Amino acid sequence: MGHCIVITSINPPTAAVAAYARRSPGNVLVVGDAKTPGEWHCPGTVFVGLPQQESLAFRIVEFLPRNHYTRKMVGYLLAAMRDVDVIVDTDDDNIPKAEWTFPDFEIACDVVTGPAGFVNIYRLFTSGRIWPRGLPLRLIDDCRPVDVDHSTRTSRVGVWQGLADGDPDVDAIYRLTHREPVSFAARAPVALAEGVVSPFNSQNTAWRRELFPLLYLPACVSFRFTDILRGLVAQPIMWSEGYRLGFTNATVDQERNPHDLQKDFEDEIPMYVHGEKVVEIVARAIADCPDIPSKLSEAYRELVAAEIVPRQELAILSAWLHDLDAIRVERKPG
Repeated sequence: MGHCIVITSINPPTAAVAAYARRSPGNVLVVGDAKTPGEWHCPGTVFVGLPQQESLAFRIVEFLPRNHYTRKMVGYLLAAMRDVDVIVDTDDDNIPKAEWTFPDFEIACDVVTGPAGFVNIYRLFTSGRIWPRGLPLRLIDDCRPVDVDHSTRTSRVGVWQGLADGDPDVDAIYRLTHREPVSFAARAPVALAEGVVSPFNSQNTAWRRELFPLLYLPACVSFRFTDILRGLVAQPIMWSEGYRLGFTNATVDQERNPHDLQKDFEDEIPMYVHGEKVVEIVARAIADCPDIPSKLSEAYRELVAAEIVPRQELAILSAWLHDLDAIRVERKPG
């Protein structure tokens, strides 16, 4: 299947970017920002700096702030224009391992069937006390068994989340209290049944074409909440369309860029406060919507009503959906 790897970076070309470019030359889109060094160049990549972004006909460019992670959406749109089947979403500090890949999207694999609601998926890959960023804090010491169905039924996976060794994606509370490197155990891929929720991020994920609208990164929430909120919004919509979220082994080593952990913690507070409510709100909101774009729009209208995202988010989302639809129409045969 055709794919495109999308990265945003404010750094000079990193070891991770160069490694992806060697793996898939010409299929790595790097989106720059105001802080990205001038004359950025890495062989095998396509770099899209601010001047190029502002010359594009995408409506969303009018709304996206500078020095903001959500400029990555320009890369998603450029990838969609290539008519690829898969968008791989990653960051410039995730170095792909030799075995870096994603499973098939139609796959017979283990299925996590419970408990309903949020689960700590990391428990299937390690016995260590660790949890993914976005897991409700009341569950970090939850010792209930994770129920796994080992049948060979086929799951229709919409998004694969690959894990990361070294300094994986965890919240500031974990990082402030744990310093040791992490190595996850290898195991077979798993999919989550409908009603079973896990946070997932933007650091090592693969999205199938049918779900490209759900790549929308909310631009009016904090940096540490945006990709987690995206994933929580996406899951009820995926269930309604017959898709599942899948997790696979740690296929990257994260050598994390410098972070201010106190600032991260402050940015994560809305994530701790609102995470569980988001899933409930979205599941109710989409009940009578006919397709993914309308479900996404209605979900965000309800999140605005619940004061989880500000009203200006709706204009940016509308621009995103307009741009995706314009790409679809442009590429439609005949």
